[in-house]
Amino acid sequence: MPPAKKRARSYDPVRTRAAVLAQLGHVRQGLRGLGAEQLGGPTRLGEWTVRDLIAHIGMAVTAVHRALDRPAPPKQDLAVVQWPFATSASACAIDEFTRGLAAGHLDLDACLTDVDASLRTLLDEHPGSRLLETDAGALPLDDYLVTRAVELVVHTDDLNAAVPGLQVPYDRQALAAATRLLADALAVKAPGGSTEVRVPPYAVVQCVEGPRHTRGTPPNVVETDPLTWIRLATGRVSWKDAVEEAKVSASGERADIGSLLPLMP
Repeated sequence: MPPAKKRARSYDPVRTRAAVLAQLGHVRQGLRGLGAEQLGGPTRLGEWTVRDLIAHIGMAVTAVHRALDRPAPPKQDLAVVQWPFATSASACAIDEFTRGLAAGHLDLDACLTDVDASLRTLLDEHPGSRLLETDAGALPLDDYLVTRAVELVVHTDDLNAAVPGLQVPYDRQALAAATRLLADALAVKAPGGSTEVRVPPYAVVQCVEGPRHTRGTPPNVVETDPLTWIRLATGRVSWKDAVEEAKVSASGERADIGSLLPLMP
């Protein structure tokens, strides 16, 4: 008998909307403590400065605005779990857009304040079922907001890495959504049941082809914390470094999932 098809994970739309707004608010608060020298400092994202990174965070949120400005597509053609694999195709355009946005908005605090206010208005006006035509494909607004939570968490981590001592907090629900979506994407990339990947307290997925365990402790287990998992999945840290620094525990002959990472740039 073939294995039962896994049911796609669902996300609470009310919590997701609150998480996106909360994480954006954390970034805005952190931004207010940065001076000109810090804004011009480097990040781990190539040639982007901290100013470029913050402008990109605003751009990632206003992707909702741009999508809502377009006519609704006739049907959904992208599942939210497939979104991480579709992001690399737009990398060059995103880089160009980000640099232009950073150059054109000298007052980033005012810019993000406007982004926050306009997003709240749009979310009040549009139902979560409204289909959006995004750069990655067509999917409902509620699902697209899950991807915005991922963007906000990933780039909050980039911001914290770029500015020592900044420590912008992570909204718990936003961190949970980012962890779960990227864990589910791993299971899509490497379907199977021989390896269990645990990211407590938010996600557990089965992946990698091979013998499927049915009870007791699985023979192949990977375990890490949410931020390390997000860094692995987005290429911010390598599998080798995470294992050597004891940020990941991996036991079993099929527990080395380094070749499957990163899942998105």
